[in-house]
Amino acid sequence: MTILTRELLCQLAEFDTPLLANTVNSIDPTPAHEFYLGGSIQSVTPQLGPTVGIAYTITLDSSTPEGAPELDEYWKQLEAIEDEDLPVVWVVKTVGSRPDHECVIGDGMAKVLAAAGCTGLVTDGGVRDVRGLLTVPFAAYCRGQVIHHCNLRFRRAGAPVEIGGITVRTGDVIHADSGGVIRVPHSCVEELPERAIQMLAFERDAHMWLRRTDLRASEKHLHVQELLAKYGFAREKAEIR
Repeated sequence: MTILTRELLCQLAEFDTPLLANTVNSIDPTPAHEFYLGGSIQSVTPQLGPTVGIAYTITLDSSTPEGAPELDEYWKQLEAIEDEDLPVVWVVKTVGSRPDHECVIGDGMAKVLAAAGCTGLVTDGGVRDVRGLLTVPFAAYCRGQVIHHCNLRFRRAGAPVEIGGITVRTGDVIHADSGGVIRVPHSCVEELPERAIQMLAFERDAHMWLRRTDLRASEKHLHVQELLAKYGFAREKAEIR
């Protein structure tokens, strides 16, 4: 059983998300379509660098005009995040009737979340007050900026959610930066820092061959295959991107 530690998550923060995605794809049997989020989820705070933590999931309707606020689930989840020993990434699935009008947080809510131990947000809704988010600092990965919201109705804290085309569960490891968002499979998270270092070295060596103009493509392909063997990556899965 994988035991997550703050030290392990801090080690993962040393790497960019595309590199980790390549590494996961090369060492773990999880199909790629099950761990990387779609391109509709983008960073609006790219200055903040990698965001790493365990997911705390919840659903939110912030766009439907009718109805009173429902905040009990939100405040209960905040208390759970306060009691969590590991850094948290808040994962919010929006379920309102007007998807383009979903606004999940502003800088005020970000300050409450950050104080509780949350490092960032992943959502298929929008956010506002981006300049304020940067000052907290609080990272946001979302569909873009939305200026306002209707009454907030939080529901189903802790239940699995579908975000960006993949399923995220509370306790999943999330890694995100300006390149995108991935869910790190528990089956490879412990070995990922060491293997990411090897992937970094492989890519450095491979790119030196790929840039050369005195070699034909077939020769470059041969050298890359040799490097895959040298660094211990599965040839059938590893690719140059």
